[in-house]
Amino acid sequence: MLTYDPDDTFAHRLDPRTKLAVQIGFAATALAHPTPRALLVLSAVTAVALVAARVPLGRALSAYRFALFILALAPLLSGVTLGAPWFDRSAATTSALASYRVLLILLVSAAYVRSTPVRDSRAAIQRTIPGKPGQILGIGVGLVFRFLPVLRGDLRTIREAMAARLGTERGVVDRASTVGVLGLTRAFDRADRLSLALQARCFAWNPTLPPLTFSRADYPVLVLAVTLACSAFV
Repeated sequence: MLTYDPDDTFAHRLDPRTKLAVQIGFAATALAHPTPRALLVLSAVTAVALVAARVPLGRALSAYRFALFILALAPLLSGVTLGAPWFDRSAATTSALASYRVLLILLVSAAYVRSTPVRDSRAAIQRTIPGKPGQILGIGVGLVFRFLPVLRGDLRTIREAMAARLGTERGVVDRASTVGVLGLTRAFDRADRLSLALQARCFAWNPTLPPLTFSRADYPVLVLAVTLACSAFV
């Protein structure tokens, strides 16, 4: 799973608000223009984002392997018909283009995750959206980024324990139900412990967040973000 990795890349030096703006503009353009020519340009932007954050393409694809399976399956299911010609190429092509633009959005988000600390993301959200809504969104983002790796580790531990007890010889439905029940039990236990830990640490709605400042490198990237957002309406 992709997580923040300290480094001195160009993406690491950017303000998190700049990177969020690029993500929003990129997603808007990708969803508004699913044509092959537009996706080719967005592919180049994605490649630049991965290089700027120093994210290996193989690592990013591995992190999204389950999503990739669904994205690859969608064109096949869209093209299948109940009668002749049995497979509609135009429907499959449309679905494939839609899946590809989702993949590009995921890869750009991988560059953001790898180059942005959780506290900086929370600070960017809370300072962009004023009041309680921004505080709630900031807390939610922080908890998700910290909680998901723990839940994935719990599921991995459950699968390894089942394999050590010859659980792989049981039926697929039996294994899936066992992993699901134990995973939910662990998740609720983690949530209870998290709630207790927040209370013990005097959880505050408005903690001291890291300072955020725009540098010279942010301004051309902000121009790119605005250009991407505006292109969605063209």
